[in-house]
Amino acid sequence: MVVGGAAPASAHATLISSDPAEGAVLAEAPERIRFTFNETALGVPNGVQVFDAQGGLIASSASVRGRDLEVTLTEQVGRGTLVVVWRLVSEDGHPVGGSLTFSIGEPSASVKLPPNRSAGAIEPPWTLTLTRWVGYVGLLLAAGLVGFAMLFLPSSHLANRARVRLMTAARVAAGTTVVAWLAGLPLTVMYRFGGGPGSLADGANWSALAAVEYIVAAAVVTGVVVAVGRLGPGALSRSRGIVALAAAGLAACAPALTGHTQVARPVALAIGVDMLHLLAGSVWFGGLVALVLVLPDLAGRGAVVAEVLARFSLAAAGILAALVVTGTVLAWRIARSWSALVDTGYGRLLLAKIAVVLVAVVIAAWNRYVLLPRMRQTTRRRERRAGGGLVLRATAAEATVLVAVLLITAVLVDRSPTAVAAAGASGPAVRTATLGGIEVRTTVSPPVIGPSTVTIELRDANGEPTEALEAPRARLASSQVDLGAVSVSNIGPGVYSGQVVLPSAGTWRLQVSLRVSEFDSPVTTLEFTVPGG
Repeated sequence: MVVGGAAPASAHATLISSDPAEGAVLAEAPERIRFTFNETALGVPNGVQVFDAQGGLIASSASVRGRDLEVTLTEQVGRGTLVVVWRLVSEDGHPVGGSLTFSIGEPSASVKLPPNRSAGAIEPPWTLTLTRWVGYVGLLLAAGLVGFAMLFLPSSHLANRARVRLMTAARVAAGTTVVAWLAGLPLTVMYRFGGGPGSLADGANWSALAAVEYIVAAAVVTGVVVAVGRLGPGALSRSRGIVALAAAGLAACAPALTGHTQVARPVALAIGVDMLHLLAGSVWFGGLVALVLVLPDLAGRGAVVAEVLARFSLAAAGILAALVVTGTVLAWRIARSWSALVDTGYGRLLLAKIAVVLVAVVIAAWNRYVLLPRMRQTTRRRERRAGGGLVLRATAAEATVLVAVLLITAVLVDRSPTAVAAAGASGPAVRTATLGGIEVRTTVSPPVIGPSTVTIELRDANGEPTEALEAPRARLASSQVDLGAVSVSNIGPGVYSGQVVLPSAGTWRLQVSLRVSEFDSPVTTLEFTVPGG
């Protein structure tokens, strides 16, 4: 069960090959450098940079065609090591990055590594997560309050005071929604394309942002403004009510058009399920807040209170059923396997979200099946008032729990199952062994599906960097896949590094051999586990 816009996700674009390969030594500069990914990716303005061994920038151009990123060097380069740093955006809108190191003629004696060499999915900043949370809370609250005023609040003049209170709260929620969703656009530009506030002055970054992002923001802003603008202190006419409901529904459904739904198959089904999920969530959340707001004003009007509670209680069962069904579908499409719910950070966060939703469901059940019947059965005014207070507090607690659910939703929106799995892993896989008097420290980071870096460090008995007769050799394999030799290049005194792509989960073994004498090449093996993504 999921409340909010956490739609079905596939893993982000993952690098599966490059030409030249990581660590390759070429006789001459290549005509083009090609990266191939497992899915279609989108280019980023200034998303590719090429550096020489001293960290100097080399002129280049880049283009993305389907699953391939092609880089062309536009100036002559000499012998030595080059580092290509790239950044792309996956189909689901999340940025990924990495780097490629290769040499022309021979590797450079030392290489100055460029900044921002992040590999794999790039985590969003906390400012974007916070803005999304505020935006979702405001959106679902504004749409839900409008829906409550139209569907559950009686048209009687006795409810006019409560209607005014709802109108005020809806306007505050709508204003918050407008600010949050408009602020989210520049934050999204900076997150996806890299750079700080200064990057917003580059029109290319704004142009590169997918049109659907602007469409969704416009639909949300316009929808809540129109919907709330239709509310008034008195009962609405049928035509005005229909317009208000339609605008609120448009705003609530719009976020389903972006994010993980874009890579789910079939796309139409994923978007439709997510829209229904968002609508049900807005009615539930907005309805609870509305009850907290209007019940005190209706306390002295028993018939009106009974009518409001009866209407909402009747709809609540259907709302919860819709949330359960759509939430189950979405959760399954995100996790794709039961093991992923516990083996990945994304899955564990999703389980935490489900647990919090269940708390809200328990409170709702206690409210409906215990507190409300008890309040209706009593004939004493004092006991009825006390019972009403309990109902009010339970409803407020339920709404507060849903705010926490929306916070988890905001965290999930910009994270992929693979990326969160990396964050949730125990850290780099490391093994230290002594081969022929040389301490060899082998590291695989991160040990997850997708791009990973193999680092081999050589130290003498005093802990100082040292070298063997030859560069270390490495091989990587699992019980199902043999990736063969891993190309590592010298990046500093006694330090060798290379990139690999781990294609599947399971137990992997990295075998490192070191030639320490004319006849001896001892071997050490690093065994590590790649979790399912």
